[in-house]
Amino acid sequence: MKCPFCRTDNDRVVDSRSCQDGYSIRRRRQCLKCRRRYTTYERIEESTIKVVKRDGTRVPFSRDKIKCGLERACWKRPISDRDIERTVAAIENDVYTSFDSEIDSRRLGELVMDHLRELDEVAFVRFASVYRQFADAGDFVAEVRPLLAKSKQPR
Repeated sequence: MKCPFCRTDNDRVVDSRSCQDGYSIRRRRQCLKCRRRYTTYERIEESTIKVVKRDGTRVPFSRDKIKCGLERACWKRPISDRDIERTVAAIENDVYTSFDSEIDSRRLGELVMDHLRELDEVAFVRFASVYRQFADAGDFVAEVRPLLAKSKQPR
């Protein structure tokens, strides 16, 4: 591990902690040359799952792409970064526990929408409008109607 400040490859681990997602470790390190401290994160290397796109091509599953899509859907919504990170971790966990080597992009999109529906209904509709390529207002109404019916039910 090279120090980000002096680029020396000589450090020691000061502290190690397990992260909340359960799949990574946070390490505080100190450079032995410049004495500055920095944080690194280690993730368990999972077997690579491929996403089968609509055109048949296969690309590696990307946690960052899921996070980016969620952030766009949740833009200007009262959703914390921690909630987005938790949702990404839950989606990633579902993918790695339910699929061995490949997941269809449509199934992955539906999985993301299922988690988004629980997180925020507006973000869900935003994501669904792009993912399902809504053509007109009727598509929006068809997607929102079940949400409205659910919210009118007594709790």
